[in-house]
Formats: sequence, structure tokens, C-alpha cells
Amino acid sequence: MPEQNVHQLVSHLFRHEAGKMAAVLTRMVGLRELQLAEDLVQDTLLQALHVWKIKGIPENPTAWLYTVAKRKAIDVIRQRNTHAHIEAELAKAFRSEWTLAPTINRLFDDEIEDSQLRMMFACCHPSIPYESQIALVLKTLCGLSISEIAHSFLTQDETITKRLYRAREKIRTEGIELEQISVATIANRQNTVLHALYLLFSEGYNSTHPDKLIRHDLCEEAMRLCLLLTKNKLTNSPDVNALLALMCLQASRADARLDEKGNIVLLQDQNRTLWNKALIEKGYEFLDKSGEGQNYSEYHLEAAIAATHAQAKTFEQTNWSHIVELYQILLTLKPDPIVELNLAIALSKAQSVKVGLQKLQSIKGLEQNSIYHAALGDFHAQLQQPEKAMLCYQKALPLTHLKAEQILLHAKMARLKE
Repeated sequence: MPEQNVHQLVSHLFRHEAGKMAAVLTRMVGLRELQLAEDLVQDTLLQALHVWKIKGIPENPTAWLYTVAKRKAIDVIRQRNTHAHIEAELAKAFRSEWTLAPTINRLFDDEIEDSQLRMMFACCHPSIPYESQIALVLKTLCGLSISEIAHSFLTQDETITKRLYRAREKIRTEGIELEQISVATIANRQNTVLHALYLLFSEGYNSTHPDKLIRHDLCEEAMRLCLLLTKNKLTNSPDVNALLALMCLQASRADARLDEKGNIVLLQDQNRTLWNKALIEKGYEFLDKSGEGQNYSEYHLEAAIAATHAQAKTFEQTNWSHIVELYQILLTLKPDPIVELNLAIALSKAQSVKVGLQKLQSIKGLEQNSIYHAALGDFHAQLQQPEKAMLCYQKALPLTHLKAEQILLHAKMARLKE
């Protein structure tokens, strides 16, 4: 197999398996040795890259990775003189050669999901600064690079590196360990866990990668981890189901969002027969489950907005008045200029373009946002104001590094000249 294919496969496996392996290995060596666990994962993937180039890709690449990771774990544990910072049951098993390998096999074969849940909530320990918590989840469990996390936070790589360093120092100095999931840990940390998964899905659905508008692997990973939360009776809350509903409903439109050339297809132009009906049904199912509690979250409202779009057979049949109501409620929970931008667009459909434009022009904080200026341009174009529209599109162009968005802006500018 060509070397490029080996690189692609290892990259794919890193995204899908690194978080699982890191969670299990951290449980074996203790959270204070998180860097050691991550190094073992990295060594395993580098070994795969080296061996597969020479001998070819094995029949079951994932099983090969886990076998190598197990061996590395056994070697490390044999060399360690103490197991003070891991569970008592594991520490006892690791002291005997008779029980060492079987215990490691059990952790890799049967308890990966439990290890990941513990890791998610450990990363969100209240002693760790909030933004560092999310960066740690995205880096350790989700396999995002420092650059990808920086884009999600709209900040610099150096800032994320410092946040991760601070998080690891807190783990070490505070003696934070992996714990069994309990009502207390959920009460203090679940909101942060959900926000991290929301950011992960958002980075996949509207990627900051210059050449990839949609990163399906990130969307799938966020959905997998969120589904994991629904499988545990302690973490299966209405908010979790609402977030998973939102992910399913948004992901259902993925195949219709780009054309054959990778260009953006706007919602009003999408072929709705390409929308994934199975994912839409799953979205409705999780949205129904999310209604079992007394309260609602931002995820409930965003999922309800996505469901309203999914229910419309055509763009023209969309219940824009209902979407306006939902965005207005969402603003009370999540005062955010992007939410205001979406409300302005909904108002332009439910009432008039002039009302939408007035709302858009009142928003503060989006002066450097390309989508904001593009929306202004769209409104001016609809109001037959081509010169104003052109100026807005020209402002938007240098504010985005996404090629697909740049192509769309050029196309809009070309239509103004026709």
C-alpha cells in the first residue's frame, strides 16, 4: 500500500482511537502521569507508521494498535515501583505477574467506555480553570491538535499550550485522580463536559480548516462521546439528550451542504432529499427524551431550531416565526452576538428584510466576523442596493481564510455585476 495511504489510515486511527487508548492507559498509570499515557499512545501510533510502511497494513489495524499499546503498558507497569495513585483493585492486580496481563486485557477489552467517562469528568475537575478544562478534554479525549483547539477558542496556539500546561500542573499539585462517576461529580462538571463536546462538533460542522468546511471525523467523535453519556444512567440527563439531538439533526444535512466541487450550498438551495432521514429520526427521538426534565438548556433550544428546519419540506415552508421565538428565548440563556446574527436572519424571513437589516446593524462585537458582513451584503442585495452589498462582501473577504467561503463571496459579488 502506498505510504500516503498508511499516513491517512494512522491519522484516521489517531482521531478515533487515541482518546480511548489514552483514557485506559491513564487509568493504569494515574491521572498525574497523563503525559506518560499520551506518550505511550504516540509511541504506539509511530510504531504503526513505521511497521506498516515496511510490512503493510494488518488485517485489523485497530486490534494491532491495542495489542501494541497493551504490551507497552505492561512494560511500563513492570518498571514502576509504586501504584499509589491508581485504584486499589488495579494496584493489587498489577503487583502480580499472574494478574497483570489479564487485568490490562480486561481494561482494554471491556472497560474502555468507563475509562473515557472517568477521563471526561476528571478533565473537568473544578480545581482546573474552566477554559483549561475544555482544552484538556479536546486534546486528550478527542484528539484535536493545539491549532484546532486555538481556532475553536478564537485564540493563539501559545495560549492553548499554556492552558494545557496549567491544567496538567493543577492535576499534579492538587493530586487529582480518576474517580468513579458519581452524582456529585456530575453536578459539578457535566456542563463543562457538554460544552467541550459542543465545541468539538462545531469544529467539525463548521471547520476552521482552510480546505475542509466539514470534518466528518470530528462530528462523529463528538456524537460518539455524547452517545456514551446517554448509556450511563447517571449521566443520561435531558441536557445530554438535547445536545445529541442537536448533533443528529445538524449532521443530517452534511451531504447537502457542499456540491461536487466542494463549494458551499446555502440552506435555501440544498437538495433536501440528500438529508439523512435516519439521523433526523434519531434527532427527534433524542429531542423527545430531552423533554423529560423540568428545565431546558441552550441545547434544547438549538435542537428545536434544527428540528424546525428538518420538518420543513421546502425552504419556503419553514416556520420562521417559530424560529424567531426560539432564538429570542435562546438569547436570554446565551447572550451571544452570533445568536443575534441568526435571529436577524430569521427576522428577515419571518417579517421583512428591512427588519432583519435593522437588527443586524444593531449587533456589536462582530466587526471582524466574515459571516456578519456577508449577511449584511445579502440583505442589501435583496433590497436592490448593489453598491452597499458589494462593499459588505469586500469587507467579508479578507476576514475569512476558508476557501469555500471565499469562493461563495466571489460568486455573490459576480452576481451583483450581472
